[in-house]
Amino acid sequence: MIATGYQVSVLSKTGGRERNEDACGYWAANGSSLACYVLADGAGGHGGGDIASQLSVQTVLDRYALKPQASSESVIQLLNDANQSVMARQGLDRTLADMRSTIVILQIDSRRQLAFWGHVGDSRLYCFRNGQFECRTKDHSLVQEMLDAGLIRSGSEMTSVERNVLTGSLGGEDCFIPTASADPFPIEDRCAFLMCSDGFWSVLSEHEMEASLRNSRTPERWLLDMEQLFINKIKPGSDNYSAVAIWFDDANERTRLLNSVAATEL
Repeated sequence: MIATGYQVSVLSKTGGRERNEDACGYWAANGSSLACYVLADGAGGHGGGDIASQLSVQTVLDRYALKPQASSESVIQLLNDANQSVMARQGLDRTLADMRSTIVILQIDSRRQLAFWGHVGDSRLYCFRNGQFECRTKDHSLVQEMLDAGLIRSGSEMTSVERNVLTGSLGGEDCFIPTASADPFPIEDRCAFLMCSDGFWSVLSEHEMEASLRNSRTPERWLLDMEQLFINKIKPGSDNYSAVAIWFDDANERTRLLNSVAATEL
């Protein structure tokens, strides 16, 4: 079924930290069928994390605005541009030499009904269809490598002491391992995308994401409902958390279905 509606919501909080080192944003021009969404999670001493993530996001959006398109090649080019920008800034300030950032990019072509994405690090993109999880990006992390090698069991990665060790990030040639979707993702009505930093996904299961999605009328409500699932777990020192929700949906039909379910339950 062709997607008939298009909604976006953004959430970014400091969590238990004093500074938010996450950054996110999007480019979508009136009258254009093209859009680009980006989210980054920075790391590094002397305030470098927030600089790295903000610079990465701004670079992607600025470059995309000059040449809007949707393709795997474009995604890879934007990832390269972001990495070069972070490295260039490192060279201008010795205190920022160790700054790094993850990044995830989603490009949408609503006319062709196609999505393309790419990432570096462990910020993720989740794809849902008809309220059910379909796929997600694969982290560039030590824990992911341990899972792939069968050294740890699926589900134990959240509590692993190596959970925050990345094998890929922006901020260097040796650690820059960009990955892009090999094939375009067909967009249909009731498709949903969730981009998020590890401070968000590390406390939510895919089942919880699905349940919140099915019970929400808007992407904003979806993000807020998921936030409520873990907000009480946030303690001093807990990570920043950020998310971008993109829906292709018929809002009127969703409201009708949810009201029908509520009436049945009564």
